[in-house]
Amino acid sequence: MTVKLTPDICIIGAGSGGLSVAAAAAAFGVDVVLLEKGKMGGDCLNYGCVPSKAIIAAAKYAKSIQDAKKFGIDAGEPKVDFGKVHDHIHSVIGTIAPHDSVERFEGLGVNVIEGAGQFKDANTVVSTGKDGIEYEIKARRFVISTGSSPFVPPISGLDEVNYLTNEVIFDMKEAPKKLIVIGGGPIGMELAQAHRRLGAEVTVVEGFKALGKDDPELTAIALKKIREDGVEILEGAKVVKVAKQGDGVLVTLNIGTDEAPNERAIEGSHLLVATGRAANVNGLGLEAAGIEYSRRGIKVSDKMRTSNKRVYAIGDVAGSLQFTHMAGYQAGLVVRAILFRLPARENTHMIPWATYTDPEIAHIGHTEETAKKVLGDNIKILRWDYSENDRAQAEKKTDGLIKMITRKNGKIEGVSIVGQNAGEMINMWALAISKGMKVKDIAGFVSPYPTMTEIGKRAAITYYADAPKSPILRKLLGFLRIFG
Repeated sequence: MTVKLTPDICIIGAGSGGLSVAAAAAAFGVDVVLLEKGKMGGDCLNYGCVPSKAIIAAAKYAKSIQDAKKFGIDAGEPKVDFGKVHDHIHSVIGTIAPHDSVERFEGLGVNVIEGAGQFKDANTVVSTGKDGIEYEIKARRFVISTGSSPFVPPISGLDEVNYLTNEVIFDMKEAPKKLIVIGGGPIGMELAQAHRRLGAEVTVVEGFKALGKDDPELTAIALKKIREDGVEILEGAKVVKVAKQGDGVLVTLNIGTDEAPNERAIEGSHLLVATGRAANVNGLGLEAAGIEYSRRGIKVSDKMRTSNKRVYAIGDVAGSLQFTHMAGYQAGLVVRAILFRLPARENTHMIPWATYTDPEIAHIGHTEETAKKVLGDNIKILRWDYSENDRAQAEKKTDGLIKMITRKNGKIEGVSIVGQNAGEMINMWALAISKGMKVKDIAGFVSPYPTMTEIGKRAAITYYADAPKSPILRKLLGFLRIFG
């Protein structure tokens, strides 16, 4: 038996983006069908943002106990019960899960089908639900929001060993004795530092530069602290092969060059592969729908439309910045376009991101490198160190800085922060850039004392550092003294 449905919108994938479109459309009384073959909430809730931040929180408490001695408090060495850390992680997921559940979305009026979606042709998606019923869905518009999965590189021997990805590592109830992490990006470095603080020995293997997408001036500060935590970071190290070694693994590296190889073997009890993400495009029947795609994901316009004008794609599967908030932002663009026929164009310049190592790294807009390429000499670079902030001194969190890129007329074009609470502080700068603010707008607001947010204001004030040297201003002040 085949059930035919003709909703206004059919969404494939119940991750952050898909759920946002479904909730917004249903709120306006639009007929919506939502397909999800896995867990509601997608990667972020179940395997990504939520569990990783939960384990990072646990690790920070362990580190806080060690650091308490700096404040005259000796609580001894932390005793980690990794089983209870596991329980904490899954209790957080369980607390948030009802918000993304089938029951909630059915209550909103969404027709949720627990099954995979596949295009039969340019206008039709078919799905077999968990109940065994076959559905044929002809919608006015389709939205693909299938996300991404861990990318597993073709390393010799990898398929012959038990390895971890972010999809399974949070199920561990015992701490790994020696964790080897392949990949020094945000996921790899966050989990490496967290597991080190929770008692594991950790080695990170990175083929290029660890945290390479961020400003190297800032990442140097973060990597120094991570190394001080005891994480070994091997940069420029190519994994040659992987093999079983007793109950663990043996990873062979080339830390030299292809011309002058220098092999090194490291043993570990566990292996985590954190080498990036791959867009979930397989099994969607994109060819049948006339939808262009590549390894990076589905090709979309700046309006999030695919080569099939009935179909939109958002989130990781659309091949852009792979962040939950990016998917949410793109969902908003699609809702505007489908429901209200309003113009909506993607602007990645206003999308912030954060890496939740300790210290955190956060960024929005241009980096110094991209600003020089795009704006040339029409920029000023403003900095302020955490060590110059009184609150940072009080909390002994003085490793960090803010780096602001402005045009010479004062318009803010980019901000990068490394340090305590960087992920929170970047919010203010996301607003500033989205509204086209200038340095004077930041220099003119009053920040409560003492807060770390003052760091940004102090950086903004340095824009005017050369003002006292201006001959024109000096003459004006002299005139005012005489005639004022």
